[in-house]
Amino acid sequence: MSNFLGIDHVQLAAPKGSEEKARLFFGEILGMREIPKPSHLVKRGGVWFQCGNQQLHIGIENQFHAAKKAHPAFQVKNLSNLKETFMQHHIHIKEDEPLDGAIRFYVDDPFGNRIEFLERME
Repeated sequence: MSNFLGIDHVQLAAPKGSEEKARLFFGEILGMREIPKPSHLVKRGGVWFQCGNQQLHIGIENQFHAAKKAHPAFQVKNLSNLKETFMQHHIHIKEDEPLDGAIRFYVDDPFGNRIEFLERME
């Protein structure tokens, strides 16, 4: 039996040549720090970010299709501040039913992938 410690990284797909859009959205707007990819993986394209203790990998997919249902959910502090940031950048916010003990919303990344942001209420 394995002893799971958590999730190391999540990968989202993006179309070829979209690294700069990923850097703008995840790096500049969301404030994630870009981290270097291992040299033997650079040729595949894409870009990686640090997200808390985990990593977010944006991988290039030749026959890209956005993930509309499957999605990562990022836990944040000050969800209302993040919502303001999205509104300032004219990024559409999708409200959803609340979860017990959390407030949340969704956005689509620049490639159409669904992303959830939530804040746990203590």
